[in-house]
Amino acid sequence: MNASLGRSETSKTNYLKDYKSPPYLLDQVELNFNLKDSATQVSSVLHLSLNPDREGVPEPLILDGEQLKLLEVKLDGQILESHQYQQDDVHLQIHQVPSEFTLEIKTEIDPLNNTALEGLYLSSGNFCTQCEAQGFRRITFYPDRPDVLARFRVRIEAEKKYPVLLSNGNLLEEGKLSSGRHYAVWEDPFRKPCYLFALVAGDLVCLEDHYMTASGRDVLLQIYVEERNGDYCDHAMLSLKKSMQWDEETFGLEYDLDRYMIVAVDDFNMGAMENKGLNIFNSKYVLAHPDTATDTDYLGVESVIGHEYFHNWTGNRVTCRDWFQLSLKEGLTVFRDQQFSADMNSAAVKRIDDVRILRQYQFPEDAGPMAHPVRPASYQEINNFYTTTIYNKGAEVIRMMQTLIGRKKFVEGVQLYLNRHDGLAVTCDDFVKAIEDAGHIDLSTFKRWYSQAGTPQVRIEQEYDADAQTLTLKISQECAETPGQREKQPFHIPIAIGFLGATGEDLSLRLAGEGTPAATTRVLELTQSAQEFSFVDVAQRPILSPLRGFSAPVRLHCDFSDADLAFRMAHDSDSFNRWEAGQTLALQELLRMYNDHKQGRELALQPMYIEAWKEALIDRQVDKSLLTQLLTLPSEQYLADHLEDYDPQIIRDVRDQAMMQLAKECQSVLLQCYVECFATERTYSLAPLDVGYRSFANFCLSLLMQLNEPEINELCLQQYHTATNMTDRLAAFSAVTDSTMPERQDIIDDFYRQWQQHPLLLDKWFSLQALSHRPETYSAVRQLLQHPAFTLKNPNRVRSLLGAFYQNLSAFHRADGAGYQLLIEQIIQLDQRNPQVAARMAAPLTRWKRLEPKRRNLLKQEIIRLQQVELSRDLYEIINKSLL
Repeated sequence: MNASLGRSETSKTNYLKDYKSPPYLLDQVELNFNLKDSATQVSSVLHLSLNPDREGVPEPLILDGEQLKLLEVKLDGQILESHQYQQDDVHLQIHQVPSEFTLEIKTEIDPLNNTALEGLYLSSGNFCTQCEAQGFRRITFYPDRPDVLARFRVRIEAEKKYPVLLSNGNLLEEGKLSSGRHYAVWEDPFRKPCYLFALVAGDLVCLEDHYMTASGRDVLLQIYVEERNGDYCDHAMLSLKKSMQWDEETFGLEYDLDRYMIVAVDDFNMGAMENKGLNIFNSKYVLAHPDTATDTDYLGVESVIGHEYFHNWTGNRVTCRDWFQLSLKEGLTVFRDQQFSADMNSAAVKRIDDVRILRQYQFPEDAGPMAHPVRPASYQEINNFYTTTIYNKGAEVIRMMQTLIGRKKFVEGVQLYLNRHDGLAVTCDDFVKAIEDAGHIDLSTFKRWYSQAGTPQVRIEQEYDADAQTLTLKISQECAETPGQREKQPFHIPIAIGFLGATGEDLSLRLAGEGTPAATTRVLELTQSAQEFSFVDVAQRPILSPLRGFSAPVRLHCDFSDADLAFRMAHDSDSFNRWEAGQTLALQELLRMYNDHKQGRELALQPMYIEAWKEALIDRQVDKSLLTQLLTLPSEQYLADHLEDYDPQIIRDVRDQAMMQLAKECQSVLLQCYVECFATERTYSLAPLDVGYRSFANFCLSLLMQLNEPEINELCLQQYHTATNMTDRLAAFSAVTDSTMPERQDIIDDFYRQWQQHPLLLDKWFSLQALSHRPETYSAVRQLLQHPAFTLKNPNRVRSLLGAFYQNLSAFHRADGAGYQLLIEQIIQLDQRNPQVAARMAAPLTRWKRLEPKRRNLLKQEIIRLQQVELSRDLYEIINKSLL
């Protein structure tokens, strides 16, 4: 199937204001799949009736359908002639229908050549579906919208080489056929939109377990994988059971079917999909074993398993009315999986990781041509709105609501929301209303977070009156214009603050006019452009600890001295703010060095920063995972986001020089810390203490490797060859790949020889070479594109090489523009087979206006060249908007 539909079909814009309820509703759907590789026949029986909300005579019936071969249409048992309906590339319209009727449709599709991996496709020997957002229309003609909910009964017939036949819900029947084929019948008792439909057929093995719910029901748990992956599912199963227990204990939500199935596939556009009772996963988020997965991989599996399970209620039992409400399910469920991961592991490190992702990806999105509110007012291609704004900023909006009303009332609000709307398709307003009612709070101003794009800038000024013992905070906010939104109204921003005393102790807070202070952290509510908050009984000028826990997704401006930041980095009781103080201090140093580089001055960190950094390094009390976060310098992209226009090579030089200086001046301490972490032989464990030791040891090694000293190089090689887990082995491999040591290429070849049969490790092999700081990285990526193991067919492999390459700012933004040409060449090829992945690879093209003039012009010209090519709807929207 040709994935590209052509630019002539790219101009249609959908608007939230134009929403109308569906003209026809569905009660029951019966689907019959006769699976064949290139000619699968799909028979559907739809029981439809006129929507009571739509007054007047019945309207023509319009069904969605793309790349379908229509074989037959029956209305109430009568075959329709061609003049009784109209078919084009995207719709089937039946001119006259009664107010209640049964429609039977037979179509034929080609799963084998469905390279877009949407709808039903055949890949790596297995049939699989991906229907969110609008993939079901590639299976059969249907009212493909999330507010049409129905009960599904599905019959699947296939050859015996596909022994496993799965769909949503409960297995009713299975058996053999006289033709040598076999079949299975599934029924989902819960009404659902078609985007939650799932089908899998293949030669898979199954890991089974059971979970006893709080009410005493026994649930069968099944994870299906290819036979070669059968030994890599234990962690996923454990994560599933932990998710089910956490949701019961935290939100009182129990699983509602007798069977819960997960299927892992290698070729998948997304991370995973929450189809009711049959979750389909990218194998990256299911497979884990100490020999082949890192600590980060393990945590990723746990998080995504949790996310998809939590969707059972927040997304499936209650779903979104239209795709403008996408964050209703995704933002809420991301928040829930973040809370789950924080409870299972280090809450402090989890919060830092979440904010780091927000700043590295969502903040630039908010400042670019694709900026959109958490609830967009319009879109051209819905696939382009599965963004960090919808997911991660949407989660921050949910988190702010919890901050405003407290955890207990928030849980009550979620339960109220689910009870009110169970089995319905609703809006973000419905969720906010439930939180308002549970918390007895007015969130009318707060809802601007859903309608306004952009990242608010918050400024805090302090005035301390020693005689009156008062501290007044003057807090203001503003938000820059974004596409389609020039003027912004004030946001409702919760700002959690604390005061630190002279020795780092938390001080009690009391606002003027209040009684006895009762807390050391206070949430201030900024709802206007500027407000003042006065605190009394402040006996000494405190050190302000603002925006604790990153209580709102804003850019904070506060006039801290370097000494204040160093003090907070050492003493702040709020783990996030301790990290934030260190990041701010490091950012200021790197920005100063960047300007020094442009002025031709010597590059060096100030002694004050090095002393503060070293003081943190030798802290034996802090959690090692948190310590790693504290000591890691801000990323190149984060540094770039703080410059009007940036030169990527200067950013690389500055950050590398800073790491080199830290390694030189702290070499003995770093080496001592490294040795101490490995001093005790440990069996591999995911306990936070053990994860922390590995994290800190590998951080020390990566910094020491900047020195390129023979003894340290040998230490790295020894770790690579003797590591007992992939976390330590890959850390050593990464350090070698980034080095100039003579053994570099031998180690790269050795890793490939050992792990070439493990696709996920092969992805890491490609990524680490594409991320290397070596000057020849661009040439290496060119060569890797021709490597026998590289393919554009597999989204993971594309992301591992091209996605890593464009994150390597210096290599991608070569001064001659060759990096731009390389990426765009591949995007053009990708767009012909998988528009979703092509559009995601185009993300860095939207940031060209922030580059220094020469690179800016080179990248703009390449984007203009790309614009002239016949593009898919997905890619055309991004390219067109990026040039506005």
